[in-house]
Amino acid sequence: MKLRPNYRFLILLVLLGGFAIREVAVELRPSFLRPGLRMLAYVGNADSGTLTAIDLVKLAAVATIPVGPGPTGIRAHPTRKEIWGLSSAGGYAWVLDVAKNQIVARISVGALPYALDFSPDGARAYVAASGSNAVVAIDCYTRQIVARARAGHRPWIARVSPDGKLLVVTNRDDSTVSVLDAATLSSLGVVSVAPQPEQIAILPDASKAFVTSGASDQVSVVDLNRRVLLANLVLGGAPNDLILKPDGGELYISSAAAHGLYVVNTQTNDVSDFLLIGMSPMEGALTADAGALYVSDPAAGHVIPIAIGFRRLTAPILVGQGPRTCRLTPGDDILLVADAASNDLAVIRTQTSSLITLVPTGPRPQDIAIKVF
Repeated sequence: MKLRPNYRFLILLVLLGGFAIREVAVELRPSFLRPGLRMLAYVGNADSGTLTAIDLVKLAAVATIPVGPGPTGIRAHPTRKEIWGLSSAGGYAWVLDVAKNQIVARISVGALPYALDFSPDGARAYVAASGSNAVVAIDCYTRQIVARARAGHRPWIARVSPDGKLLVVTNRDDSTVSVLDAATLSSLGVVSVAPQPEQIAILPDASKAFVTSGASDQVSVVDLNRRVLLANLVLGGAPNDLILKPDGGELYISSAAAHGLYVVNTQTNDVSDFLLIGMSPMEGALTADAGALYVSDPAAGHVIPIAIGFRRLTAPILVGQGPRTCRLTPGDDILLVADAASNDLAVIRTQTSSLITLVPTGPRPQDIAIKVF
């Protein structure tokens, strides 16, 4: 007896399969992302001088863009459909048009730039050129340098205050911090700090800056109004990352050497707590409501979620061989973690603390910028 296919049953299976695929796609789509909007992650690959563009809805790499040797300082422009970054070896800033995935400008800034920051309104970009002891301001619309100033020896990072009035620059070889007028780049003062200053966190009211030392276990606290050193906070290990609570009340400092996380009360300038969290905690990402902090641990190959208000660690998320840079998408739905050892980007659903997938990148991925457009 010859069996006849049940076409109704087959059609029903196809329909159910289609609905299932749609539901999975909707679940993976970030909650705030309306139809027609795109969200991409741009990952700088240190060893190939390229940028990998990753579609965070399709969860796939969609382009590899040459940007120049030593890509670093990769940032999403706050108002334009652009990603900006630096070529540290080439000595220039580059601008990527995200709609076309093309480099549309290269702006010479001086030797060995490492970090880039935008004014709050997105009108200007600021770059410290470590190899030429200079700081430059770039008009983001004309892409021309509109101000230039001398800094101390080997300026490392330039950060704009939240009110857009000050530019704070760490001078690594001088062990000083320069405070400049953001509009003119004229000097407002120079403050001696702990040796080889590097990273900077500025409070929302622009009253203080916290500055890590690259050669000691100290974090310097600088009064930006009076331009004086308030304190050098001594930790139990060298600081690796500064993560500031959105309201500015607490500063979280990861330390691989101390295997943990220091909590600083930014009003009293005191270390108020310490959490032992792993083998080598390095970089972190904090949710907008300050409820969860995610910290990478390259030695352990995982990311540690922390309920920061309760000071409680939850189960680590395995992501690869050497995870480091962490970024949260707008809405905090997805955590992205670049793994320089396995050359991929881990995509994690924060609601369930589960790994969705690993997306291949170029060799030695480091910086991550996220753009919705």
